[in-house]
Amino acid sequence: MTQQNFDALIAGLKTGQIVPYLGPGVLAGVTHKETQAEMPADSDSLILAMNGGKPMAPRLMYEFPRAAMDMELKKGRSFVNKFLDATYCDTQWSRSLFHDWLAGIKPHYVIDVNRDTQLQESYADTPHLLIRGIARIAGTDYRFKLHQYDGESYREVSQEQADTSLPILFKPMGSPVPDATYIASDADYVDYITELMGGFGLPAFLKEYRVDKQYLFIGLPMNRDTERMVLSDIIYAAGKPAGWALIDEPNDKERRFCKRMNIEIVEASVADLLNAAGIAVPVNPAIDEPQLVGC
Repeated sequence: MTQQNFDALIAGLKTGQIVPYLGPGVLAGVTHKETQAEMPADSDSLILAMNGGKPMAPRLMYEFPRAAMDMELKKGRSFVNKFLDATYCDTQWSRSLFHDWLAGIKPHYVIDVNRDTQLQESYADTPHLLIRGIARIAGTDYRFKLHQYDGESYREVSQEQADTSLPILFKPMGSPVPDATYIASDADYVDYITELMGGFGLPAFLKEYRVDKQYLFIGLPMNRDTERMVLSDIIYAAGKPAGWALIDEPNDKERRFCKRMNIEIVEASVADLLNAAGIAVPVNPAIDEPQLVGC
């Protein structure tokens, strides 16, 4: 991809016409400050971390939701949630170079399917709305939690109370801040995707805002059905093309899916995007920054 094309994508992110859709690849290089272990973000690393560093059966290693379902059946749903809390509440992770760059742009709307807090930390000095997915919960017709951040703390608000002029951070798979909520196991995804398809997974104001938007999929593999079903519903009513996917070495399955979704594949990496933006990517990017409290 040429520098001119990258410049056009970056300009679109800045104006808000192009929405960044973040996958685990944006957390590459994030390490624990004491152990130097990499943050588990992609499916395989999450499964290994959840299972004490040991691989699970091949059918469970296929994707994290399947492995999480197996653990939930054996040890209870709380086991999976406690694992995610312990992983992402830890304040000893280095900062993602990508998120430091994104913090300088602060797009109006960001979608992040990771469960960590780095995106929220990037907006820690900026009032914003936070939308996170919920599943298998009684007492509500909706499958999201909506919080408003005033620059210091979060408070839960209704759709009618929300200041929709604020930047919107959408974390469909959840996060531990301000309170822990996650979409993790197969059962979570079945419930969440069903309600997302039925229109109950998003606030009404976001359904209106997303019309004709285009997306830049960054660090997101597109070879697993669960992630692709979530993506398809979240970007409903997208523009033409629906967006661009940075996939360094796309396989046939990814090519077919992107063609069907009217997403153009850009054979480039997250590092290529950062380099085009003038950010030199070191071998092990790690920047110490204060993190959000609340876990």
